[in-house]
Amino acid sequence: METIATHGGIVTATEERHVTVKMDVLSACAACQAHSRCGFAEKKEKIVDIETADWQQYQPGDKVNVIINARRGMLAVVIAYLLPAILLLGVFVTLHCCGLGEIWVALGTLLSVGLYVGILFCFRHRLQKKFTFRLSR
Repeated sequence: METIATHGGIVTATEERHVTVKMDVLSACAACQAHSRCGFAEKKEKIVDIETADWQQYQPGDKVNVIINARRGMLAVVIAYLLPAILLLGVFVTLHCCGLGEIWVALGTLLSVGLYVGILFCFRHRLQKKFTFRLSR
């Protein structure tokens, strides 16, 4: 059985084969009763463009659920956070152990992460196909 992750949102626009959904994403402490007093609570707004064949049944203002396979969500976390962190630390330690100066180690480390982001940018269309969202009411 497929494990899914869902998040509620509101349709903001519909175009041919595309539905734009606005989601309010709360930090973990935003649900706490004391969040208004401590000042650490965070609320962000995310806009997601979802390609769907039944786009005509959605109207701006409709409440919907955005669905993604939980395994795909974890893969996205690995690609976005874990791999760059490993790359950053690995390049830093390698360049430092090679005896390069601090400036060169820092530049090499930043360049490697920049190269990683550039590679992700080049493959963004392929990644978009892999991480597809679905809609439900």
